[in-house]
Amino acid sequence: MTEVSRPIRRVLVCPQEFKGTLDPVEAASAIAAGVRAVLPDAEVIELPMADGGPGTVAIVAQATGARLVRHVVTGPLGDPVEATYALLERPGEPTLAVIEAASAAGLLLTPVDQRDPARASSAGVGEQIRHAIASGARQVIVGVGGTGTNDGGAGAASVLGLRLFDPAGAPVPRGGLALVSLARVEADLEDAVRDLDLRIAVDVLNPLLGAAGAAGATAVYGAQKGVTDWQAAALNAALARWAERLRVDLDVDVASQPGAGAGGGIPTGLLAACRQGRIESGAALVADAIGLRAAVESADLVVTGEGAMDGQTGYGKSVAHVAALAATAGTPCIAVAGIVEGLPAGVLDAEALAPTPADRAAAIAHPAQYTTAAATRLIHRYRATR
Repeated sequence: MTEVSRPIRRVLVCPQEFKGTLDPVEAASAIAAGVRAVLPDAEVIELPMADGGPGTVAIVAQATGARLVRHVVTGPLGDPVEATYALLERPGEPTLAVIEAASAAGLLLTPVDQRDPARASSAGVGEQIRHAIASGARQVIVGVGGTGTNDGGAGAASVLGLRLFDPAGAPVPRGGLALVSLARVEADLEDAVRDLDLRIAVDVLNPLLGAAGAAGATAVYGAQKGVTDWQAAALNAALARWAERLRVDLDVDVASQPGAGAGGGIPTGLLAACRQGRIESGAALVADAIGLRAAVESADLVVTGEGAMDGQTGYGKSVAHVAALAATAGTPCIAVAGIVEGLPAGVLDAEALAPTPADRAAAIAHPAQYTTAAATRLIHRYRATR
Protein backbone atom coordinates (compact mmCIF):
# COMPACT_ATOMS: atom_id res chain seq x y z
CA MET A 1 0.00 0.00 0.00
CA THR A 2 1.23 3.49 -0.80
CA GLU A 3 -1.59 5.50 0.74
CA VAL A 4 -0.69 8.10 3.36
CA SER A 5 -1.65 6.70 6.74
CA ARG A 6 -4.55 8.42 8.45
CA PRO A 7 -6.90 7.37 11.23
CA ILE A 8 -9.77 5.16 10.11
CA ARG A 9 -12.67 6.80 11.89
CA ARG A 10 -15.36 6.37 9.22
CA VAL A 11 -15.73 3.44 6.82
CA LEU A 12 -18.22 3.52 3.94
CA VAL A 13 -19.48 0.10 2.83
CA CYS A 14 -21.13 0.24 -0.60
CA PRO A 15 -21.24 -3.05 -2.55
CA GLN A 16 -23.59 -4.05 -5.32
CA GLU A 17 -25.35 -7.43 -5.36
CA PHE A 18 -23.40 -10.67 -5.28
CA LYS A 19 -25.46 -12.14 -8.10
CA GLY A 20 -27.35 -15.26 -7.12
CA THR A 21 -26.31 -15.17 -3.47
CA LEU A 22 -26.65 -11.77 -1.73
CA ASP A 23 -28.65 -8.70 -2.63
CA PRO A 24 -26.92 -5.31 -2.13
CA VAL A 25 -28.37 -4.78 1.36
CA GLU A 26 -27.34 -8.27 2.50
CA ALA A 27 -23.87 -7.83 1.01
CA ALA A 28 -23.39 -4.48 2.76
CA SER A 29 -24.48 -5.95 6.08
CA ALA A 30 -22.11 -8.91 5.76
CA ILE A 31 -19.13 -6.73 4.80
CA ALA A 32 -19.91 -4.25 7.57
CA ALA A 33 -19.82 -7.07 10.13
CA GLY A 34 -16.27 -7.90 9.04
CA VAL A 35 -15.21 -4.25 9.22
CA ARG A 36 -16.62 -3.86 12.73
CA ALA A 37 -14.84 -7.01 13.89
CA VAL A 38 -11.48 -5.41 13.09
CA LEU A 39 -12.31 -1.73 13.65
CA PRO A 40 -14.80 -1.71 16.55
CA ASP A 41 -14.38 1.99 17.23
CA ALA A 42 -14.95 3.13 13.63
CA GLU A 43 -18.24 4.50 12.36
CA VAL A 44 -19.40 2.09 9.66
CA ILE A 45 -21.91 3.45 7.15
CA GLU A 46 -23.80 0.99 4.95
CA LEU A 47 -24.85 2.46 1.59
CA PRO A 48 -25.70 -0.40 -0.81
CA MET A 49 -25.23 0.29 -4.54
CA ALA A 50 -26.77 -0.86 -7.81
CA ASP A 51 -26.29 -0.13 -11.49
CA GLY A 52 -29.85 -0.27 -12.79
CA GLY A 53 -30.48 -3.97 -12.27
CA PRO A 54 -32.33 -5.81 -9.49
CA GLY A 55 -32.18 -3.96 -6.19
CA THR A 56 -32.09 -0.48 -7.70
CA VAL A 57 -35.59 0.51 -6.60
CA ALA A 58 -35.14 -0.73 -3.03
CA ILE A 59 -31.79 1.05 -2.69
CA VAL A 60 -33.10 4.38 -3.98
CA ALA A 61 -36.21 4.14 -1.79
CA GLN A 62 -34.15 3.34 1.31
CA ALA A 63 -31.74 6.21 0.70
CA THR A 64 -34.27 8.88 -0.30
CA GLY A 65 -37.48 7.93 1.48
CA ALA A 66 -39.28 7.49 -1.84
CA ARG A 67 -42.69 5.83 -1.75
CA LEU A 68 -42.92 2.29 -3.11
CA VAL A 69 -45.77 1.76 -5.59
CA ARG A 70 -46.94 -1.78 -6.34
CA HIS A 71 -49.20 -2.70 -9.23
CA VAL A 72 -49.93 -5.64 -11.53
CA VAL A 73 -48.39 -5.69 -15.01
CA THR A 74 -47.94 -8.16 -17.83
CA GLY A 75 -45.04 -10.50 -17.13
CA PRO A 76 -42.51 -11.62 -19.73
CA LEU A 77 -44.64 -14.54 -20.98
CA GLY A 78 -48.01 -12.82 -20.55
CA ASP A 79 -48.87 -13.86 -17.01
CA PRO A 80 -49.72 -11.11 -14.50
CA VAL A 81 -46.95 -10.18 -12.08
CA GLU A 82 -46.75 -7.60 -9.29
CA ALA A 83 -44.15 -4.96 -10.08
CA THR A 84 -42.78 -2.27 -7.77
CA TYR A 85 -41.30 1.13 -8.50
CA ALA A 86 -40.21 4.08 -6.37
CA LEU A 87 -41.97 7.44 -6.52
CA LEU A 88 -40.08 10.41 -5.12
CA GLU A 89 -42.19 13.53 -4.62
CA ARG A 90 -39.91 16.51 -3.98
CA PRO A 91 -41.11 20.05 -3.09
CA GLY A 92 -40.45 22.41 -5.97
CA GLU A 93 -39.16 19.64 -8.27
CA PRO A 94 -40.82 17.27 -10.76
CA THR A 95 -41.94 13.96 -9.33
CA LEU A 96 -39.41 11.22 -10.10
CA ALA A 97 -40.17 7.53 -10.65
CA VAL A 98 -37.43 4.88 -10.51
CA ILE A 99 -38.32 1.66 -12.31
CA GLU A 100 -36.57 -1.69 -12.64
CA ALA A 101 -37.28 -3.44 -15.91
CA ALA A 102 -36.51 -6.69 -14.10
CA SER A 103 -39.54 -6.12 -11.87
CA ALA A 104 -41.81 -6.62 -14.89
CA ALA A 105 -39.64 -8.49 -17.39
CA GLY A 106 -36.97 -10.08 -15.23
CA LEU A 107 -35.22 -13.35 -16.01
CA LEU A 108 -36.06 -14.65 -12.54
CA LEU A 109 -39.81 -14.17 -13.08
CA THR A 110 -39.91 -17.29 -15.25
CA PRO A 111 -38.84 -20.78 -14.11
CA VAL A 112 -35.81 -22.11 -15.97
CA ASP A 113 -37.77 -24.84 -17.75
CA GLN A 114 -40.36 -22.30 -19.02
CA ARG A 115 -38.06 -19.57 -20.34
CA ASP A 116 -38.70 -18.64 -23.94
CA PRO A 117 -36.73 -15.52 -24.94
CA ALA A 118 -38.02 -15.73 -28.49
CA ARG A 119 -41.55 -15.08 -27.16
CA ALA A 120 -40.82 -13.04 -24.02
CA SER A 121 -42.02 -9.43 -24.09
CA SER A 122 -41.04 -6.19 -22.38
CA ALA A 123 -44.66 -4.96 -22.42
CA GLY A 124 -44.78 -4.81 -18.62
CA VAL A 125 -42.00 -2.22 -18.60
CA GLY A 126 -44.17 0.07 -20.75
CA GLU A 127 -47.04 -0.53 -18.35
CA GLN A 128 -44.85 0.52 -15.44
CA ILE A 129 -43.92 3.76 -17.21
CA ARG A 130 -47.57 4.51 -18.00
CA HIS A 131 -48.55 3.84 -14.39
CA ALA A 132 -45.80 6.15 -13.14
CA ILE A 133 -46.95 8.93 -15.48
CA ALA A 134 -50.52 8.49 -14.25
CA SER A 135 -49.18 8.72 -10.68
CA GLY A 136 -47.70 12.14 -11.44
CA ALA A 137 -44.14 11.31 -12.52
CA ARG A 138 -42.61 13.71 -15.02
CA GLN A 139 -39.11 12.30 -14.71
CA VAL A 140 -38.49 8.56 -14.96
CA ILE A 141 -35.36 6.48 -14.52
CA VAL A 142 -35.61 2.95 -15.95
CA GLY A 143 -32.90 0.46 -15.01
CA VAL A 144 -32.77 -2.27 -17.64
CA GLY A 145 -30.50 -4.90 -16.07
CA GLY A 146 -31.58 -8.45 -15.26
CA THR A 147 -34.26 -8.94 -17.92
CA GLY A 148 -35.31 -12.18 -19.55
CA THR A 149 -36.47 -10.55 -22.77
CA ASN A 150 -34.85 -10.13 -26.18
CA ASP A 151 -37.45 -8.07 -28.06
CA GLY A 152 -35.55 -4.81 -28.56
CA GLY A 153 -38.03 -3.04 -26.30
CA ALA A 154 -40.80 -3.52 -28.87
CA GLY A 155 -43.25 -4.73 -26.24
CA ALA A 156 -42.68 -1.67 -24.06
CA ALA A 157 -42.86 0.65 -27.08
CA SER A 158 -46.16 -0.84 -28.21
CA VAL A 159 -47.70 -0.15 -24.79
CA LEU A 160 -46.40 3.43 -24.92
CA GLY A 161 -47.99 4.15 -28.29
CA LEU A 162 -46.10 2.61 -31.20
CA ARG A 163 -48.18 0.42 -33.51
CA LEU A 164 -46.51 -2.56 -35.17
CA PHE A 165 -48.08 -4.14 -38.29
CA ASP A 166 -47.30 -7.16 -40.45
CA PRO A 167 -47.61 -7.12 -44.29
CA ALA A 168 -51.37 -7.80 -44.06
CA GLY A 169 -51.92 -4.87 -41.72
CA ALA A 170 -52.49 -7.05 -38.66
CA PRO A 171 -50.79 -6.28 -35.34
CA VAL A 172 -47.49 -8.09 -34.86
CA PRO A 173 -47.62 -10.45 -31.86
CA ARG A 174 -45.39 -9.67 -28.91
CA GLY A 175 -41.99 -11.28 -28.54
CA GLY A 176 -38.66 -10.81 -30.24
CA LEU A 177 -39.00 -13.48 -32.91
CA ALA A 178 -42.34 -12.10 -34.14
CA LEU A 179 -40.56 -8.93 -35.28
CA VAL A 180 -39.30 -10.79 -38.33
CA SER A 181 -42.78 -10.21 -39.82
CA LEU A 182 -42.78 -6.47 -39.07
CA ALA A 183 -43.74 -4.43 -42.13
CA ARG A 184 -44.65 -1.01 -40.73
CA VAL A 185 -44.43 1.02 -37.53
CA GLU A 186 -46.73 3.94 -36.74
CA ALA A 187 -46.54 6.32 -33.81
CA ASP A 188 -49.62 7.23 -31.77
CA LEU A 189 -47.86 8.89 -28.86
CA GLU A 190 -49.41 11.03 -26.17
CA ASP A 191 -47.53 14.20 -25.24
CA ALA A 192 -46.88 12.86 -21.73
CA VAL A 193 -45.01 9.90 -23.27
CA ARG A 194 -43.29 11.68 -26.14
CA ASP A 195 -41.99 14.48 -23.91
CA LEU A 196 -41.22 12.38 -20.83
CA ASP A 197 -37.86 13.17 -19.21
CA LEU A 198 -36.61 9.59 -19.43
CA ARG A 199 -33.19 8.38 -18.31
CA ILE A 200 -32.32 4.80 -19.17
CA ALA A 201 -29.86 3.27 -16.73
CA VAL A 202 -27.53 0.67 -18.28
CA ASP A 203 -24.53 -1.28 -17.04
CA VAL A 204 -23.27 -2.41 -20.46
CA LEU A 205 -22.55 -0.50 -23.66
CA ASN A 206 -23.51 -3.03 -26.32
CA PRO A 207 -25.51 -1.71 -29.29
CA LEU A 208 -28.66 -3.56 -30.33
CA LEU A 209 -27.03 -5.42 -33.20
CA GLY A 210 -23.32 -4.71 -33.41
CA ALA A 211 -21.07 -5.48 -36.34
CA ALA A 212 -22.62 -8.57 -37.94
CA GLY A 213 -24.37 -9.22 -34.64
CA ALA A 214 -21.05 -9.91 -32.92
CA ALA A 215 -21.50 -7.43 -30.07
CA GLY A 216 -25.27 -7.11 -30.06
CA ALA A 217 -27.89 -7.97 -27.48
CA THR A 218 -28.61 -11.48 -28.74
CA ALA A 219 -25.03 -12.59 -29.36
CA VAL A 220 -23.63 -11.40 -26.05
CA TYR A 221 -26.47 -11.91 -23.57
CA GLY A 222 -28.95 -14.20 -25.29
CA ALA A 223 -27.47 -17.45 -24.01
CA GLN A 224 -27.93 -16.53 -20.35
CA LYS A 225 -31.62 -15.91 -21.07
CA GLY A 226 -32.06 -19.27 -22.78
CA VAL A 227 -31.52 -18.35 -26.43
CA THR A 228 -30.38 -21.50 -28.25
CA ASP A 229 -27.90 -21.55 -31.11
CA TRP A 230 -30.65 -22.07 -33.67
CA GLN A 231 -32.69 -19.17 -32.29
CA ALA A 232 -29.85 -16.65 -32.15
CA ALA A 233 -29.59 -15.92 -35.87
CA ALA A 234 -33.37 -15.64 -36.25
CA LEU A 235 -33.69 -13.33 -33.25
CA ASN A 236 -30.87 -11.12 -34.48
CA ALA A 237 -32.54 -10.88 -37.90
CA ALA A 238 -35.84 -9.94 -36.21
CA LEU A 239 -34.13 -7.18 -34.19
CA ALA A 240 -32.46 -5.94 -37.38
CA ARG A 241 -35.91 -5.71 -38.97
CA TRP A 242 -37.18 -3.75 -35.93
CA ALA A 243 -34.27 -1.31 -36.16
CA GLU A 244 -34.79 -0.86 -39.91
CA ARG A 245 -38.52 -0.08 -39.61
CA LEU A 246 -37.89 2.42 -36.78
CA ARG A 247 -35.37 4.19 -38.99
CA VAL A 248 -37.46 4.16 -42.16
CA ASP A 249 -40.93 4.72 -40.72
CA LEU A 250 -40.21 7.00 -37.75
CA ASP A 251 -36.79 8.45 -38.58
CA VAL A 252 -35.53 6.99 -35.31
CA ASP A 253 -32.01 5.60 -35.61
CA VAL A 254 -30.94 4.55 -32.13
CA ALA A 255 -30.03 0.87 -32.46
CA SER A 256 -26.33 1.59 -32.92
CA GLN A 257 -26.08 3.75 -29.80
CA PRO A 258 -23.84 2.37 -27.05
CA GLY A 259 -26.15 0.75 -24.50
CA ALA A 260 -29.09 0.29 -26.89
CA GLY A 261 -28.65 -3.47 -26.60
CA ALA A 262 -28.79 -3.56 -22.80
CA GLY A 263 -31.61 -5.54 -21.23
CA GLY A 264 -32.38 -7.38 -24.47
CA GLY A 265 -32.52 -4.08 -26.33
CA ILE A 266 -35.16 -2.37 -24.17
CA PRO A 267 -33.49 1.07 -24.58
CA THR A 268 -34.10 0.89 -28.35
CA GLY A 269 -37.87 0.70 -27.94
CA LEU A 270 -37.98 3.25 -25.14
CA LEU A 271 -35.99 5.81 -27.15
CA ALA A 272 -38.31 5.31 -30.11
CA ALA A 273 -41.35 6.15 -27.97
CA CYS A 274 -39.93 8.73 -25.56
CA ARG A 275 -38.12 11.26 -27.72
CA GLN A 276 -36.57 13.06 -24.72
CA GLY A 277 -35.01 9.84 -23.49
CA ARG A 278 -31.29 9.19 -23.14
CA ILE A 279 -29.01 6.35 -22.14
CA GLU A 280 -26.82 6.90 -19.09
CA SER A 281 -24.61 4.93 -16.73
CA GLY A 282 -26.84 3.09 -14.28
CA ALA A 283 -24.21 3.23 -11.57
CA ALA A 284 -23.84 7.00 -11.97
CA LEU A 285 -27.61 7.54 -11.84
CA VAL A 286 -28.02 5.47 -8.68
CA ALA A 287 -24.98 7.13 -7.09
CA ASP A 288 -26.48 10.56 -7.71
CA ALA A 289 -29.83 9.49 -6.30
CA ILE A 290 -28.38 8.17 -3.03
CA GLY A 291 -25.74 10.87 -2.47
CA LEU A 292 -22.77 8.54 -2.87
CA ARG A 293 -20.21 11.20 -3.78
CA ALA A 294 -20.65 13.09 -0.49
CA ALA A 295 -20.52 9.85 1.47
CA VAL A 296 -17.26 8.84 -0.23
CA GLU A 297 -15.72 12.25 0.39
CA SER A 298 -16.51 12.11 4.11
CA ALA A 299 -15.10 8.58 4.61
CA ASP A 300 -11.57 7.51 5.56
CA LEU A 301 -11.97 4.17 3.78
CA VAL A 302 -14.40 2.78 1.20
CA VAL A 303 -15.17 -0.94 0.96
CA THR A 304 -17.12 -2.02 -2.11
CA GLY A 305 -17.80 -5.44 -3.63
CA GLU A 306 -19.56 -7.68 -6.15
CA GLY A 307 -19.95 -11.31 -7.07
CA ALA A 308 -17.18 -11.53 -9.68
CA MET A 309 -14.47 -8.92 -10.07
CA ASP A 310 -13.28 -9.53 -13.62
CA GLY A 311 -12.88 -7.90 -17.01
CA GLN A 312 -16.52 -6.74 -17.00
CA THR A 313 -16.17 -4.75 -13.77
CA GLY A 314 -14.68 -1.71 -15.48
CA TYR A 315 -17.52 -1.43 -18.00
CA GLY A 316 -20.23 0.45 -16.15
CA LYS A 317 -20.51 -1.71 -13.03
CA SER A 318 -21.11 -0.19 -9.61
CA VAL A 319 -17.72 -1.20 -8.24
CA ALA A 320 -15.90 0.72 -10.97
CA HIS A 321 -18.01 3.83 -10.34
CA VAL A 322 -17.46 3.65 -6.58
CA ALA A 323 -13.72 3.28 -7.14
CA ALA A 324 -13.65 6.23 -9.53
CA LEU A 325 -15.42 8.47 -7.02
CA ALA A 326 -13.04 7.33 -4.30
CA ALA A 327 -10.01 8.07 -6.47
CA THR A 328 -11.30 11.57 -7.21
CA ALA A 329 -11.92 12.19 -3.53
CA GLY A 330 -8.56 10.75 -2.47
CA THR A 331 -10.28 8.14 -0.31
CA PRO A 332 -8.72 4.64 -0.29
CA CYS A 333 -10.98 1.97 -1.82
CA ILE A 334 -10.75 -1.79 -1.31
CA ALA A 335 -13.17 -4.56 -2.23
CA VAL A 336 -14.63 -7.97 -1.40
CA ALA A 337 -15.79 -10.26 -4.21
CA GLY A 338 -16.84 -13.84 -4.71
CA ILE A 339 -14.10 -14.25 -7.31
CA VAL A 340 -11.20 -11.85 -7.93
CA GLU A 341 -9.61 -12.06 -11.39
CA GLY A 342 -8.13 -8.56 -11.40
CA LEU A 343 -8.43 -5.13 -9.82
CA PRO A 344 -10.29 -2.36 -11.64
CA ALA A 345 -8.78 1.11 -11.63
CA GLY A 346 -8.98 2.73 -8.21
CA VAL A 347 -9.33 -0.48 -6.18
CA LEU A 348 -6.19 -0.86 -4.06
CA ASP A 349 -6.77 -4.41 -2.85
CA ALA A 350 -9.45 -7.09 -2.93
CA GLU A 351 -10.25 -10.29 -1.11
CA ALA A 352 -12.14 -13.27 -2.54
CA LEU A 353 -14.82 -15.11 -0.60
CA ALA A 354 -13.38 -18.37 -1.88
CA PRO A 355 -9.57 -18.19 -2.07
CA THR A 356 -9.42 -21.67 -3.66
CA PRO A 357 -11.83 -23.51 -5.99
CA ALA A 358 -12.46 -26.01 -3.20
CA ASP A 359 -14.01 -23.24 -1.09
CA ARG A 360 -16.50 -22.04 -3.70
CA ALA A 361 -19.33 -24.49 -3.04
CA ALA A 362 -19.29 -23.62 0.66
CA ALA A 363 -19.14 -19.88 -0.11
CA ILE A 364 -22.20 -20.18 -2.36
CA ALA A 365 -24.05 -22.16 0.32
CA HIS A 366 -23.14 -19.68 3.10
CA PRO A 367 -22.49 -16.38 1.31
CA ALA A 368 -23.02 -13.99 4.24
CA GLN A 369 -20.67 -15.94 6.51
CA TYR A 370 -17.95 -16.13 3.86
CA THR A 371 -18.40 -12.45 2.92
CA THR A 372 -17.91 -11.38 6.54
CA ALA A 373 -14.82 -13.58 6.82
CA ALA A 374 -13.36 -12.17 3.60
CA ALA A 375 -13.99 -8.60 4.77
CA THR A 376 -12.29 -9.38 8.07
CA ARG A 377 -9.19 -10.70 6.30
CA LEU A 378 -9.16 -7.70 3.95
CA ILE A 379 -9.40 -5.09 6.74
CA HIS A 380 -6.70 -6.87 8.76
CA ARG A 381 -4.39 -6.79 5.74
CA TYR A 382 -5.20 -3.19 4.89
CA ARG A 383 -4.56 -2.01 8.44
CA ALA A 384 -1.28 -3.94 8.63
CA THR A 385 0.16 -2.63 5.36
CA ARG A 386 -0.96 0.99 5.21
